[in-house]
Order: sequence, then structure tokens, then C-alpha cells
Amino acid sequence: MDTRLMQQIKKILKEFPHYWDGNELQRPIVIEDLKNYDAILISALLKNQKVKENYSVKAGNVVIFKIQEFIDILRYKDYWADSYTKYSNTIGLSSEGKYLQYNTDIVLDFPYKDCVLEGGMTKEDTGKEEVFYNEVIARDEIDTLLAPKALVNVKKYDANGEHKVDTFSDEDNLIIKGNNLLALHSLKERFAEKVKCIYIDPPYNTGGDSFKYNDRFNHSTWLTFMKNRLEVAKELLSEDGTIWINIDDDESHYLKVLSDNVFGRDSFINNIIWQKKYAPQNDAKWFTDNHDHILVYAKNKKSWNPNLLPRTEKQAQYYKYDDNDGRGKWRSDNILVKSFTKDRVFEVENPNTKQKFLPPKGRCWRYSKESFETMINENRIYWGKDGTGAPQVKRYWNNVKQGITPLTIWLREEVSDNQEAKKEITSFMFDNLFETPKPEKLLQRIIHIASNENDIVLDFFMGSATTQSVSMKMNRRFIGIEQMDYINSVSVPRLQKVIEGEQGGISKVVDWKGGGSFVYAELMELNQAYMNKIDQASTKVGLADLWDALDNNADLNFQLDKEKLANELLKEHDEEEGSITFNELTLEEQKEIFKKALDKNQLYIPYSEIEDANIIISDNDKAFTHSFYNGKEG
Repeated sequence: MDTRLMQQIKKILKEFPHYWDGNELQRPIVIEDLKNYDAILISALLKNQKVKENYSVKAGNVVIFKIQEFIDILRYKDYWADSYTKYSNTIGLSSEGKYLQYNTDIVLDFPYKDCVLEGGMTKEDTGKEEVFYNEVIARDEIDTLLAPKALVNVKKYDANGEHKVDTFSDEDNLIIKGNNLLALHSLKERFAEKVKCIYIDPPYNTGGDSFKYNDRFNHSTWLTFMKNRLEVAKELLSEDGTIWINIDDDESHYLKVLSDNVFGRDSFINNIIWQKKYAPQNDAKWFTDNHDHILVYAKNKKSWNPNLLPRTEKQAQYYKYDDNDGRGKWRSDNILVKSFTKDRVFEVENPNTKQKFLPPKGRCWRYSKESFETMINENRIYWGKDGTGAPQVKRYWNNVKQGITPLTIWLREEVSDNQEAKKEITSFMFDNLFETPKPEKLLQRIIHIASNENDIVLDFFMGSATTQSVSMKMNRRFIGIEQMDYINSVSVPRLQKVIEGEQGGISKVVDWKGGGSFVYAELMELNQAYMNKIDQASTKVGLADLWDALDNNADLNFQLDKEKLANELLKEHDEEEGSITFNELTLEEQKEIFKKALDKNQLYIPYSEIEDANIIISDNDKAFTHSFYNGKEG
């Protein structure tokens, strides 16, 4: 299926018969006329509003046609039956944006940096080809890809079980099954600038996790994958919102630079070190990896007010002195500060010994001279056990019960570790699908600091639904996104148990009694369903049976030609064209070709097409989708 832009370009070029040989566009002729500034052709193209919007700029009263970018779409894109090219998804040698097929000057180019990476992780898309959409020469294609999607298989879960619903309200919690990039863009229609806290635990790109792309540029694809999702996440954050990104050493520093670029370096709050393990690893080759990083960014640092952490009984034990003067228990604390303020450098006399004290060089007192004198007179200064020491300030428990500023090192004793998290998952009797689940105590601390009751918490790498479970127990609204099928065998069942009042994790700490609800919905699949069928095919015969279905029902990138695609695959693998036929390819290679034939813009049904006669969707799901988008056009 062509995008609207490509359909209109074809229609315009049909007015020029000499550009066509039957149904095949003679692209070199069109490109040559564009290079020669053919006034009639350019005028016809610029009369079209879509072409004008995407391929022109206005300088005063003059409209300038971006000819080279328009030529690029004819050269490089796969929308024409004769245009399949090995450069559709590569980093290659180029000069001035043109590959060596067109130039003799050579430079190394990296075209991924301005792309959208739709592709998923191998656990959710086994063997799936990563897909890039260039923002410069395919703006309309990106609009189609990221347009709001139709929602189906909608149901609501509450204390009374599962129910059908056809409306969505601002008070509803939401779980979405589908590609998280596309789901995030669908959320923008309703939740832009409304999410108070985002926590994500993305693939770490360690080589041992679920992000195993099959190209040679794993690091760059991972960064593109993250960049696309962080950019839309920023749009969802409220002005006083924050995002918390859990990552390990392999990509943490690269992710910090990328996140600085997306959120702004001034929006960086802190890098929290979380102790995820406590014991040395006997099989570690170099150092034991016992911690993760949690990068914290604010949408607007000036607007964010973190909640302080509540005092604990353990901390109360340090407040052991009592002067019986009605002010309660206290402990001593340092009265010096490292920052230097000239008017806070003065002598302080111990009233018991008359000995005078000055701050050490480069430091000063925490208080002014007048404040110091008042505190001495009110017996709020401590002079040591025998009354002859240097001054310290008395910190009273009653004055600090509101909380403490969070530290940037979180020990397992405070927030648990991965082993505790695995026990929590096991307690639900789920299979051990998760190597590094996060404990509920960790999420409790993050959600407490970053949000208040009834605020929205979002996790678009939902996994086992720890974030959503903790949010429900802490009376936060939540949104979760997960593409993998275990959403219905692990994530949703876990939330159902939370509604029933399960007592694992933080339940006893927050006195959880059960209750709550959430709405479950799925992005409506089109070509994604065929992707799944291709993955599931176990034999060449079974795969061949899909060919007619693909040709007749799926949206394709171009007219199918298996042998042409086979030769293209051979080129990509540096093998001689025509050396083997399609039937001689391996099953995995044939699957790769089938997937390339599918239009990745049409993995899911756009909301804008929900009323089309050929879209089969229940009245209930259609009504819900309209309600979710408030009836606005997609």
C-alpha cells in the first residue's frame, strides 16, 4: 500500500506519458528532467499541497523546490516495482548523501541518526528485520507509521472480574499490548503533558539480553531505538514530571549523553546507583557487576518538587539524647559547611571552657553570628560529652519527621535486590521468564519520590508489571505497554491478583487490602499478524502457503518478485547474484524476504481508517477507540 504522498506523486507523474513504460516508471528520465529544472514538471509537482509541504521552503515570496531530496525518494525508496536497492537499510560509502552507485567521491556516512527504528527485541519479534524510516526523505511515511492506532480486544478488570467496556475515562488505568513506540504515539492524543512519572527498564544491550539485532551496528541501532522512544516520552511528561531509566554499565554512559540531548543537559537530576546484587560472582572474569544505574531527568527542573523519604525506626534510633526540655530526642550533627561565606567565619566561644573555635580553612559555620548566639542561649548547641568540645548542632527528631533527602546510593537493605524480585515473581507461580526483574520496594521508593496519589505513572517496557502493581497499591493511576504475549500469561494475571489483595512485595508495608481496576486493549494488527505467522512457520512448505495470503491480503512494499528479492539478499550477504534460487535459500532467509515484502507502515490499523468498509472491528471496540481519542480524527 502506497502512502498518501506516494499515491499523489504517481498521479501527477501519470500526466507525463513519456515517464512510463506500461506500468513501470522510468525513474532515470524523471530524475534527469528534475536535474535540468524542467519548469513544467516542477510546476505540476508544486501544485500538489502534500509535495509542497514536504519538499519546498519559502524564502520571502519565493517557493524553493528541494529537488535533491525529491530525487532521493525516487532513487532510494522501495515504493516502485523496479527500485529495490541494497541501500534500503545499510551504513555505506557515500558522497553528498548519494551512495557509490551514483558517485565516485567517497566518504563514510551514517544515515541512521535521523531515522525512526520501529523494530522490536528478538523475544518479541524473533528474527525480525530492524526497520528504519528516514525523517528527511520520508516524512509522510513516518506520519503514517506513528499515526494513532485502532484499539481492539478491549476489556476491563476489577474486583468483579472481567467485563467488556466501550468507553474510556480519565480515571481509568490502562494496559496496552503492542509495539511500544507506536503505542506511545497513540497515547499522545490523550496523555500529552499529563504523565507525572515514567519508569523504564529497557533492554540493556549486553549481548545476553533480548536486544539482539542481526546487523553489524548493534550499538547504533540500540541508541536509535532508545532515542525514538525517549523523544515521545518527553512529550508525555507533565511540566513537573520526571523520567527514571534503569540501565547497567554497558550502555549507561552512552545513554546519559543521548538523554542529555533529548531532555536537555540542564534537566539531568542524578545518576542513582542501585545495589542489585550483594554477593561476589565467582564466575566474574574482571569485576563483579553488583549495581545498576538509574538516570533521572526532569521535564522542567525548576518545576519538579521531589517528595522526601519518610523516616524509619532504624533512623529514629540515632536520636537518643533528651534534655527533657520539651523539644524531644535529638542527635548531634556537623555545624560546618564546605562552601565559603566570609561573614560566617568568626570565633565561637565555648561557654563552659571559654575556649574559642574558628572554622577550618576553606570552611565556614552553617549559621550567622546572630543565629549562633541565639542557639547557644537556647541550649541548641552541643559541646561534647564533657562539655569541652567544639560546637555541634542538635538535630531534633520532632523537627525532621517530614522526611529526608534521598541519597544517590540505594543499598539492597533499603530497596531489595534482583533475588528478592525473583522471589516476588515466583510467588505468583509464573514461569521464570525474567532474569532481572525489579523488586517492588525499588519501585515504591521511585514512585514515592516522583509522584503523589492519583498522578499518572507510565512504564512502556512493562515486563512482569511490577511498576503497575506498585502504582495500584500506592493509589497512583498507571499506564503499561508490552508487546510480548506473556502480557496475558504473566502481567495481566499479576495485576488481577493485586486487585484480589495479594500480600507480596510492599502490600503489608502500605496496608494493601485489594481493589482497583484497569482497562486492557491491543493495537489492532494488520501486517503485524503476518509477521507473527511468518515467524511461526516451521517449514518451507508452510511458509510457501503464506505467499498467496500475503499477495492478496497484506499491504506490501511493492509488487512481489521472489527471485528479485532473493538476488537482493545475496547482494547484502556479498554473494553472487543468481548463484542460487529462492527455493534454495534457507527457511530463515526466505522468512527474511517475506518480511521485507511487507509494508512496515501498516503493521497496525490507523485510527483514521477505522470506518473503512474493509476494516473488520467490533462495534464495542470501535466505540471504545472513538472514546479513547475523544472522537478526534486520527
